[in-house]
Amino acid sequence: MAREEPMRIIVHPHGPYRVLGGVPLAIQRITPNNRGESWEWVPGRSFPVEKEYFLCRCGQSQHKPFCDNSHLRVGFVGQETASRRPFERQSEHFDGPSHILSDAEQLCAFARFCDPGGKIWSLIEHTDDPKTRELVIREASHCPAGRLVLREKATGKVVEPDLPPSIGLVEDPAMECSGPLWVRGGIRVESANGVPYEIRNRMTLCRCGVSTNMPFCNGSHASIRFQDGLE
Repeated sequence: MAREEPMRIIVHPHGPYRVLGGVPLAIQRITPNNRGESWEWVPGRSFPVEKEYFLCRCGQSQHKPFCDNSHLRVGFVGQETASRRPFERQSEHFDGPSHILSDAEQLCAFARFCDPGGKIWSLIEHTDDPKTRELVIREASHCPAGRLVLREKATGKVVEPDLPPSIGLVEDPAMECSGPLWVRGGIRVESANGVPYEIRNRMTLCRCGVSTNMPFCNGSHASIRFQDGLE
């Protein structure tokens, strides 16, 4: 029997993401509440995939989300510049009554789930209130990049949502743009030289081609109003 290929994503130098292991692929749409604040993830259509497929990283493919070798035509430069430090060493920490909030700002994908109710950095100071604590947990857990991570002070346990191994194609109707690749469920991401990045439950990879923290998203898709044409 053939050995099953483990799920992983390989960053090709100045080229696409090579996705192995038949990772499920579907649109994930940021949906606002009645005040216009990012509130829920709503799944969109899924895409049939093979055990191996290639996703556009330069933002120029005419066959998005898949690569069509446009990176060669446009001379895409996709140098990896992201830090190799573990998340905890990249983070600033905010102490609250019940939880500690870790924040690695350079990973921000500008999904804005951290804003409702007065912004999570202020709310963390009031997590002795059950309703505020519930909101803080919700906001941190909805952050697609894993920029925001909560830890229970009493137990030391990290609070993480249960996410299936998959890739989400982020759509952000409120900003009228398409967002990053939302890598979920602890899928291994390897750099072009074969060295893996820290395996995490939530990560966002750039697919607009202009992040300054490659291969990770830094929110640049919003400033250029990146459109993938999938909606």
